[in-house]
Amino acid sequence: MRTRRSFRGAPGITDPNLTPLIDVCLVLVVILLVATPMTLQSGINVARAASSGKRGAPVRAARIEITIRDDQSLTINRTVIARDQLGAALRPLLAKSPTRDVVVQCADGVSHGTFVSVLDEAKLEGAGHIAVVGR
Repeated sequence: MRTRRSFRGAPGITDPNLTPLIDVCLVLVVILLVATPMTLQSGINVARAASSGKRGAPVRAARIEITIRDDQSLTINRTVIARDQLGAALRPLLAKSPTRDVVVQCADGVSHGTFVSVLDEAKLEGAGHIAVVGR
């Protein structure tokens, strides 16, 4: 009689290989470290008006105030102008202003595109600093 010989192969790998998992995790960490600073950059630098607790005599600086109303009309230093005349109205005021500061105030119902186009036009006409005033 022939005896049966059982063949046992080499024992299988019982421990999971963690090297690929660690490699993928490290690659994801590197990608997040590189991508995070890109999301924190802002396209428009806005100078916010600072307020202090003291009330003193109001100091009136030579600045240009632009107000955008709910009906999309514009006022420059309390003078109503048409939207297409903004550049022509800003040019002489900025030429006379020593600081070239522009303060923009916007109503709540104004679209973001209108607001940004006014900011862009003020910058193109030569505004030195643009401040946005909130309500």
